[in-house]
Amino acid sequence: MNAHAPAASASQKAIARRLWFDLHSWVGLKLSVFMSFVLLTGTLAVLAHEIDWLLNPEIRVQPGAQRANWGAMVDAVRRDYPAWTFESIERPEAARFAAQASMRTPQGRLRFVWVDPYRGVTTGDTGWFNAHRLLRNTHRHLMMPTRIGVPIVAALSIPLLISLLSSLYIYRHWWRGFFSLPRPERPRRFWGDLHRLLGVWSLAFIALIGLTGLWYLIESLGGAAPVVKAPTAAHARNIAADGAAVDRAIAQARDRWPGFVVEGVVPGGKDGTLLLTGQADAAMVRPRANAIAFDAVSGRWLGARDARALSVHQRISEMADPLHFGDFAGFWLKLAWFVFGAMLTALSLSGVYLYGLRIADSWRSAQRKRERSA
Repeated sequence: MNAHAPAASASQKAIARRLWFDLHSWVGLKLSVFMSFVLLTGTLAVLAHEIDWLLNPEIRVQPGAQRANWGAMVDAVRRDYPAWTFESIERPEAARFAAQASMRTPQGRLRFVWVDPYRGVTTGDTGWFNAHRLLRNTHRHLMMPTRIGVPIVAALSIPLLISLLSSLYIYRHWWRGFFSLPRPERPRRFWGDLHRLLGVWSLAFIALIGLTGLWYLIESLGGAAPVVKAPTAAHARNIAADGAAVDRAIAQARDRWPGFVVEGVVPGGKDGTLLLTGQADAAMVRPRANAIAFDAVSGRWLGARDARALSVHQRISEMADPLHFGDFAGFWLKLAWFVFGAMLTALSLSGVYLYGLRIADSWRSAQRKRERSA
């Protein structure tokens, strides 16, 4: 039996751990500024609607005893903005939010008209470029053309996942670190402990953000899932349904598909199709994944798109956004995503600071050796 085998094995493990550590440090340092910026904008984007709510009084409403019908909101928008083209209306984000109607001005500009969902009256209009759009566009493609910006941002998923895997290797028994508080003896130790603590608590979130980001990269490079379109009325001219027709369509939708909850209405379009979008039996999908189409003129049922019938490829595509931004279970889940995003941003910044402390300690150590040998 070779007595040197255990020592050799331990030496090999130490070398491997050092290589993983160097890879972890190199990836984190080289991309630190860019990574931190994308993480910060993504964290703020999680609560972008709430930021707009604070900035714009048109979005703020007082809850009432009951909700107005969708048809009443559609009619209110048409009555107060008759010269604008009505494109769609979406449900309020929460109880104190107005419903958002997307409108096109005669000059072709997109604006939002806000509707009190309890009283069925408009509260005003705002521009398309708001805090939500600023943060989402900055985070998603850096305000660059999407074909260029999206792959650049989404490619960060690769070093993010590399950092995750390397951290699991270099931080032995990481599962013991959930309640290991930072030791304040000296800065390097404190920031090292804090970095590990943030990392342990962020592990699952890092995996989620990394995998969804990798999916966005695949989509941007040609791997997007095919879009399943809802049936259309195929009229020769642009026809839109009025409020009464919208309410009749919703009543028919409830009879045919009891589990369907309306979250958006497209009253018409170039082909005269009244489209309802929303949530039904499939979990964690965008509202567009479920849709019911009607003829905007006759009110005839044209067909439905059920997210449960989507392929695995399509289902992943529809789940990516809700998972990435945490907007599939209300405000408190989004707040949790915001907290984890803030932790991930702090993790990136603390790693850079820790590297700086390590370099400073090495420089001081070398300086002391030179002084002793002088």
